[in-house]
Amino acid sequence: MQKVYLDNAATTQVRSEVIERMQEALAVHYGNPSSTHSFGRSAKTAVEQARKTIAKTLNAQPSEIIFTSGGTEADNMILRCAVRDLGVQTIITTRIEHHAVLHTVEELEKEYGTQVWYVELDADGNPDLQHLEQLLKKDDSKKLVSLMHVNNEIGNITDIAAVAELCKEHNALFHSDTVQSIGHYPWDVQEIPIDFMTAAAHKFHGPKGIGFAFIRKNSGLKPLIVGGAQERGFRAGTEPFHNIVGLEEAFIKAYEHLEEETKTVKELKRYFIEKVQQEIPDAVFNGLSGDMEKSTYTLVNVRLPFDAQKALMLLFHLDMKGIACSKGSACQSGSDQGSHVLSQLLEGEELEKPSLRFSFSMYNTKEELDYTVQVLKEFAAS
Repeated sequence: MQKVYLDNAATTQVRSEVIERMQEALAVHYGNPSSTHSFGRSAKTAVEQARKTIAKTLNAQPSEIIFTSGGTEADNMILRCAVRDLGVQTIITTRIEHHAVLHTVEELEKEYGTQVWYVELDADGNPDLQHLEQLLKKDDSKKLVSLMHVNNEIGNITDIAAVAELCKEHNALFHSDTVQSIGHYPWDVQEIPIDFMTAAAHKFHGPKGIGFAFIRKNSGLKPLIVGGAQERGFRAGTEPFHNIVGLEEAFIKAYEHLEEETKTVKELKRYFIEKVQQEIPDAVFNGLSGDMEKSTYTLVNVRLPFDAQKALMLLFHLDMKGIACSKGSACQSGSDQGSHVLSQLLEGEELEKPSLRFSFSMYNTKEELDYTVQVLKEFAAS
């Protein structure tokens, strides 16, 4: 049976260079980075070098990069600490953010009485920037705006520069979940006045369990996790040295090969869209995911013309044929609630039809996409 992995928005295959670097770290550089002897010092040096590597690429300062266990922790840390330490009274977001943001603001609403306002969406799922500006003007409370750069389910790209300027104009803080875009798009935090960003290594061919937060210098945030002086006192706990160097290697390779790999993956997405349109003409692409110019090059979200009863067997059928994809975020797999993103965009019969997210990487081939579309076509005819 052919095996086809098209769930790269959930996690990616780890690069061989990353595995080699991590193996060396585990076998040779096993000192605790907080220890003062030579074993610890060599590990500490490598951790700080990784921090400098990331900072240089983002045009940030090394002190603005804090290693975390991934994007979820980074989002939680930033949002919680902004309310606790910076006096944020109102958080402005959308209902199609990742649950790492949505569930956190819901908890902050309960715990601190934080106001949570939701920006309206247009028909394609983009935040309405005019409505955002209205919310920013609504009262004099201290505000934080949290809008993701690339939506992890429908691939829409938010105009981060425009949002950042609006926030700056109205003296609001700006946080963006950039988990789906760091490693896939260039960033310059000096050009875009963003306060907080988040990343996860496993989204760009690095290891799971490691990521980072960009926290603008002199933000005023205090540690969420205490008990040690690691991460310059901002996040206690022994640094996972092998994961950090794995993150660095994946980050270096992602940006070294960004142009060529973007071109490769973009061509795969274009090819997949064309094949679906040819073979399953009644299929519809959700959000802007079928638009090569207005969505990320890494994924599509396609609504298939199957009735609800048949839809129940679709993912199982694909899995049996060796094809891995997703009906939504991997963080909600196992839930029968469906996609909270699509529920904001679709209704009635549209919502009842199965929608699948196919996400691509440089490790995919056109032959795999041919096979996938053929399996879908045969399922439709069965």
